[in-house]
Amino acid sequence: MRQSILGLSALALAVMSAPALAQDEPTPDLTVTGSAALVTDYRFRGISQTDKRFAVQGGLTVTHSSGLYVSAWGSSIDDYVAAGSDQEIDLIGGYSKTVGAATFDVGVLYYYYPGSGGAPTDFIEPYVSVKGTFGPATAKLTANYAPKSAALSVGNGKEDNLYLAGDVSASIPNTPLGVSGHLGRSFGPSYLTIGKNYTDWNLGVTYTWSHLTFGVSYVDTAHSVYSPSGRNITKAGVVGSITASF
Repeated sequence: MRQSILGLSALALAVMSAPALAQDEPTPDLTVTGSAALVTDYRFRGISQTDKRFAVQGGLTVTHSSGLYVSAWGSSIDDYVAAGSDQEIDLIGGYSKTVGAATFDVGVLYYYYPGSGGAPTDFIEPYVSVKGTFGPATAKLTANYAPKSAALSVGNGKEDNLYLAGDVSASIPNTPLGVSGHLGRSFGPSYLTIGKNYTDWNLGVTYTWSHLTFGVSYVDTAHSVYSPSGRNITKAGVVGSITASF
């Protein structure tokens, strides 16, 4: 978000006039951040999880100064995703460390689908990523691997899945605008690839105002999958979002 020269000057004056004790306050060991969002379509690696309809999402993250963090994130979904469940809850634990210009992140993500009637829908997915910042731009490489489980089976017993992705984002200097791009490749066969390998990608633009971020992205895949209602849930489309951060 852009700050004016007047706003920066006022901030500087406030810092200089603050008591020394306030300036010496230690950084808290724990920080808590969260978000709530409304999206026109929840796309997971390019595939709609809501039959190309709206979704409500929210998340909470607790981070320790050591780099350890835990997070919970949830979204409404359509019942074809996980044996009748209408929600996805992601439970995450990880560790992040910055070395020079690079930030390394490693952790485990657990996908939980309440209301799936005892069907084997839940699975875990360890991940690792490295991120670097170059001026206003950030580039990130990620690898996610889901070990063999019954939840990922497409009829051949327990199966696994590998997902490799690259992301780039940048803020436009002196504006509240940001741009982003994503390219990912899913390796199966597994339930996450709907039977075969495929590529997904998207391009997006965001506008930030105070604690709100408005986003529009174009999402596409090299895949063709249809939901029980007959919609092509991998077809290219535009996704809008409104996110509140706190």
